[in-house]
Amino acid sequence: MRIEAIMRALADPTRLRIMRLLHTMELSVGELAHVLGQSQPRVSRHVAILTESGLAERRREGSWVFLRATSGVPNADAGAPLVAAVSRLLATAENEDDGFARDCETDRQQLAAIRQSREDGANAWFADHAEEWDGLRQLHSPDGLVEDTLARALGDRPLGALLDIGTGTGRMAELFASEADHIVALDKSLEMLRVARAKLQNLPAERVELVQGDFAALPFAAHSFDTVLLHQVLHFAQEPARALAEAARVVRPSGRIAIVDFAAHDREELRERFAHARLGFTDEDMVAALETAGFEPGKPVALSGGPLVVKIWIGERVSAGPVDTKKRKAASQ
Repeated sequence: MRIEAIMRALADPTRLRIMRLLHTMELSVGELAHVLGQSQPRVSRHVAILTESGLAERRREGSWVFLRATSGVPNADAGAPLVAAVSRLLATAENEDDGFARDCETDRQQLAAIRQSREDGANAWFADHAEEWDGLRQLHSPDGLVEDTLARALGDRPLGALLDIGTGTGRMAELFASEADHIVALDKSLEMLRVARAKLQNLPAERVELVQGDFAALPFAAHSFDTVLLHQVLHFAQEPARALAEAARVVRPSGRIAIVDFAAHDREELRERFAHARLGFTDEDMVAALETAGFEPGKPVALSGGPLVVKIWIGERVSAGPVDTKKRKAASQ
């Protein structure tokens, strides 16, 4: 990233406002145009300059394109210090320049309409699906108990960079946002990402990132995360071993995986009602799958409270291949 390109990109008041907005939250080109009161083609031209300079990045989500400020997290890329410096510069400019401060305040007021629109969409989705979600919840342990137990299980060391695979409504990303250095919330469903975006939009933009992707082919480089979480998602996998192999690929050495899912059960109706591909997992099968993927599993935790038993399995990444199986029996007991 060249400093000349960055300085040229910042030499326009609209692009300064765009960068200040993107440091607040991720926005589509249409949303940016609405906030700025400008046409989409004009905003797109400004966005092109910012992305070419490396200050912003595009992410396609179906037919939509979302923009976010390039990560300023240390070690994220070679240009991270410059990106972080731009963020600090714009914050200082807003404090020192009255005209820029007024523009930024006006833009943030317009953001309120964007946030409300997202929340309205999420509420409509929940209203349409409330009955089926409530029906499933009645079959297993209370969500609060599961969340508290998971937080305690992961609380003995820093989470670092966390990948929430199958984020759904974004609840896990929301739960761990204050504990992780950075969270990537991934889901294959565009509809679920819209719901998650509404839930997570008030969190700092630099801490949470939403990405569309498949757990069988994660769009990340190897060793990108310290913690990977699959919360009530592995039972949707036709090939759980493939999903775990992908999780292992993106976890750093000594990183952890946490799987929250159902113990093996016989509720066949869940295949039809909720598209579950797997009717839960036995400890033996889960431990074997974790070891094959290169994780050393810990002792599973069972949470009863309904016909379905929720279990938490945690493993530590110890090798590029299968681990020694001598601990399998102890881990499954």
